[in-house]
Amino acid sequence: MARGKITKRSIDALIASSENDILWDDSIRGFGAKRTKSGAVSYVLQFRMGGRESKTRRYTIGSHGSPWSPSTARAEAERLFILVAQGTDPGEAERQRRREAVDLAFDNYADRFVDSCVGKGWKRLAEQSLRLHVKPVLSSKPLPRLVRSDIIAVMDRMPREQIGNIRNVFAVMRRLFRWAVSRGDIDRSPMEGMETPPAVTPRDRWLSDQELARVWLAAPHTHHCFGPIIRLLIVTGQRREEVSSLRWEEVDQVARMWTLPKERAKNGKSNQIPLNDLAVAVLDQVAGAAKWPRAGKLFATARGGAFTGYSKGKDKLVSLLSQDGGEPVPDWRLHDLRRTLATGFQRLGIRFEVTEAVLNHVGGSRAGVAGIYQRHDWKEEKQEALKLWNDHVFSAIQAATTAMRAFPQPGPASDPSVRQ
Repeated sequence: MARGKITKRSIDALIASSENDILWDDSIRGFGAKRTKSGAVSYVLQFRMGGRESKTRRYTIGSHGSPWSPSTARAEAERLFILVAQGTDPGEAERQRRREAVDLAFDNYADRFVDSCVGKGWKRLAEQSLRLHVKPVLSSKPLPRLVRSDIIAVMDRMPREQIGNIRNVFAVMRRLFRWAVSRGDIDRSPMEGMETPPAVTPRDRWLSDQELARVWLAAPHTHHCFGPIIRLLIVTGQRREEVSSLRWEEVDQVARMWTLPKERAKNGKSNQIPLNDLAVAVLDQVAGAAKWPRAGKLFATARGGAFTGYSKGKDKLVSLLSQDGGEPVPDWRLHDLRRTLATGFQRLGIRFEVTEAVLNHVGGSRAGVAGIYQRHDWKEEKQEALKLWNDHVFSAIQAATTAMRAFPQPGPASDPSVRQ
């Protein structure tokens, strides 16, 4: 081992030599240049953590060549010795830096969090919330370096009127950071002490009988997928995604039953929905044959993908309602059709437990101890309830058809879905 000042001349001489040696700098103790068998030179730092009694450690600064030259390597050695004096192992610091740059980069970490999520609905919410609202702001910033102002920047970027969305994104981020704490990837959540955004005021919008009938009559004029989806939402009360992703193997033409598998249900609970006359007529129209297909999607795009054109379909529907000669229809959403069925059930005197069973809603009578020990499937009661709802909607459609002769809508005589 040689000693001397590490300069460009001494490094050139080391490279030209045929010996595998280390040149130790005579001004910075532990700073050296090591030559390998291939003739390559790398700059190293040798140090002890904790005094002479501790084991000698060696850290590689980098190979000779850009960006490491004798002067830049010397400056780096001086910086690293300051870390050692402060009790920080340069090797451990470098491993942590690389881990933060890759494993703990927020965008990468968020993907791993989504993969860990259990439940299709929660997993989808987490993925969408992080992709649309959080990743564009936090990007690849290391998780341990995130502070409260970073979280506030995410929330401030979202439109104030999206109260429900803001609460969802807040909940997803809070769960992500709690998960990170539980794994030991961070010590504390940057959201610790932050107040939860205010709750969303529950919507109370439901469609009147006349509005519901007008929506039913206008639906076929929107889109060949959207129209039947709207009608099935009206007569079954199920969720939008559950209806639009309906598959033929889930429906039984003979038993007149739709079995929604738990994998597609928002709450992860399977449900059996009796098909009333109006629902069967809609399915007949979609099938276009006397016998329903055995398998496949009911509402597939031209490329075979799932239907997603809800916004365009709703806009077209709203436009049609403004031209059908009826009174202006106040703002409403597709989910309001589900609330309309629940309200209609109440008006028809149907038991609350049956309503929850039809809607597959885990709450109220199906929550807590009752949900554990109550195993009645309400099949017969659901059939009767949906038959009453069928008759109620059919009457509303007939009344609206009579009142709207000026608008060219298919009535009971030409539309099989409104025949009894």
